[in-house]
Amino acid sequence: YFKPAGATRKRPVPMIMHSHGWGGSRTESARAFQDFTDAGYGVISFDQRGWGDSGGHAHVEDPRLEGVDVRKLVRLVSRLRWVQQDGRGDPRLGAIGGSYGGGYQFVGAFEELRVKGKPVFDALAPQITWNDVTDSLAPQGVVRTEWALLLSAASVPSDALEPSVYKALAEGAATGTFPDGSLPGTEDLVTYFEKNGPRWHVEHGRRLPIPVLFGQGTTDGLFPLEQGLTNWRTAITKRARKQSIFVGYNGGHVLPAVLPAGVDVTSDPCSRRLAGGDFEKLSIRFFDEQLKGRDRGLRGYGRLHLATAADDCVTVKKVKATRSVDLGTVASTTAAGAPIPYEIAEGPLTVAGTPYLTGDVTALGVQNRAFYGLAIGSSPLDAHLVQNNVLPLSEDLPVTGVQRRIDLPSVSVKVPKGQHLYLLASPISDTFVAMGSRVPGLVTIADTTVHLPVVGR
Repeated sequence: YFKPAGATRKRPVPMIMHSHGWGGSRTESARAFQDFTDAGYGVISFDQRGWGDSGGHAHVEDPRLEGVDVRKLVRLVSRLRWVQQDGRGDPRLGAIGGSYGGGYQFVGAFEELRVKGKPVFDALAPQITWNDVTDSLAPQGVVRTEWALLLSAASVPSDALEPSVYKALAEGAATGTFPDGSLPGTEDLVTYFEKNGPRWHVEHGRRLPIPVLFGQGTTDGLFPLEQGLTNWRTAITKRARKQSIFVGYNGGHVLPAVLPAGVDVTSDPCSRRLAGGDFEKLSIRFFDEQLKGRDRGLRGYGRLHLATAADDCVTVKKVKATRSVDLGTVASTTAAGAPIPYEIAEGPLTVAGTPYLTGDVTALGVQNRAFYGLAIGSSPLDAHLVQNNVLPLSEDLPVTGVQRRIDLPSVSVKVPKGQHLYLLASPISDTFVAMGSRVPGLVTIADTTVHLPVVGR
């Protein structure tokens, strides 16, 4: 516990809950939370199941386990006499933390909503977290190999994961397909992770009616921008969205993007614009308004504020595609070869949101895969990914002229005059290392149309 000076039974304060990322442990340094305590907030930081001093195994925010743990902590906070209470068992409560430390916020609030009919948490500030674990680790069933292996490795020292999960992640890395139990003797991670995120709650009719300050990494390769955008769109009510703010910054879970080439930048221009500082400073102003009812002059509610790799901040209300561009036939080799850029448009142009492709796919091999993303450059020779991400097209069986919609990574980019926006088609990706096609071949998309969320017209 970190108790601010002056907090008493007669002068109670709101509490901020905090927890760590995957492989971490609770924060024990008062200095780490000094800005919060100086602002008049108590803070409780805790070890999640499987980490630090908690023991046991981590179940990746299972509502029946980690969800129960968070609810017990809420009850504990409700008994602290120096913490402001809104009712019996209902403390004035916010939450902070990133990655796994964002996951506990959603599982806790949704479980309180499911059990009590209200989320108990009064405001959240989750960073770089997920909507759906399976979709994050293996979009289209294609494993993000680097991250699956790194998450497993981080669990080894404390034996945090169950043996079956280690086995499943190894199976995924070896086979190139996320284990779903369809093969005899294999694990079923799809079912294991089914309830472990906002998506499951939303599918069962639950949305959080509370303000949320979302922070998501535009260059994040594990829980990419689209995971946060999906939470913004689905995990909270329409009314709550008007009281919420979404900030995309350059950072998060980032590994070098070499093939295809990406960017190497860390910055948060949107928090700087909104609060004159970093995301923590923005969080304190947000909590001042939402937990204390103080007008701190914070603007930007009901909007998405997305950083570009050039350290600009683009503010939009929606991220849906607004313009379509025909590209003709887009082809990519499989198993090996260099990325191929296809020009979409010349700058100046601003794109912010979630693009996608439509077209007729032909892939004559078995388990054919190609990877796609938006790129920028002065010519095809220097075209590099707008941020760091690609998404896969996976065809397990031969197909000829089958119509498909192919998701592209969500982005924020200002294409200046003299630069061009490209679609990059690649047979391989270092994020999905060894997850490409098993045999050489060709994937073609005929009558390709790219659908872009263009800002302005």
